[in-house]
Amino acid sequence: MARPADPHARAALIAAARAEFVKKGLRGARIEDITAACGLSKGAFYLHAASKEALFAEVVTEFSSAMDELIERRMKQMECFFTEHGPLEARDVAERSERYERLVEMNTEADLGTLELMWAYRDVVHVLMRGSQGTEFESLMWGVVDREVTRVSQEFQRLQADHVSRADVPPTVIGSLIVGTYVLLAQQMSQMAQKPDLGEWARSIHRLIREGSMPPGCVTPAPVAPKKKTSPRRPKARALSRTRSTSRSGP
Repeated sequence: MARPADPHARAALIAAARAEFVKKGLRGARIEDITAACGLSKGAFYLHAASKEALFAEVVTEFSSAMDELIERRMKQMECFFTEHGPLEARDVAERSERYERLVEMNTEADLGTLELMWAYRDVVHVLMRGSQGTEFESLMWGVVDREVTRVSQEFQRLQADHVSRADVPPTVIGSLIVGTYVLLAQQMSQMAQKPDLGEWARSIHRLIREGSMPPGCVTPAPVAPKKKTSPRRPKARALSRTRSTSRSGP
């Protein structure tokens, strides 16, 4: 009967493998280096995985499943929002109506969830983008990117049809711009030791998206500061129109 794998050893093995994949890429990582980093023998590795590729595939599947779940949840929320509140109108954008702000808030929360997931799997994303060349995983990340570009493009097609997003930019360009920003942020995360303020990242991105995608005429001017009250001016004394040309005559 096969000896059951120690779950604590498995967690340590996966952590060591993820670190090794980041340093050397999937093809360059060696099983003996992974096991040495977590205090296991090379033979113990095969109690937990058939190969280093199989171990990486498990972690990638976790990441992909979590990302798919976030995307599916987001799409359902969008459909529920428009079913409940109806399509946006130009005045919603111009006046920053309650339902417009709610939609922005909902999207910001969803993007924060995506950023949190990318932070948790930032090493895996790094390997998928830079360390999986020549393996079965080399195009996986770009497949996710393509699906996200399609989803974002479809969202903006709807907004353009409702005349609440600028129509002079193709939706695919907007989708590529937004998704590309998140890809670059994911790459930055892989170089960070300390977690950034992801909430502020999400808010900043949506601030740029909101202001940059508004159709002409929907951008409201900045509020003008009220004028300070001033006391009424007193009329100035009228200057003498002429001076005396002669001296006062004597008695």
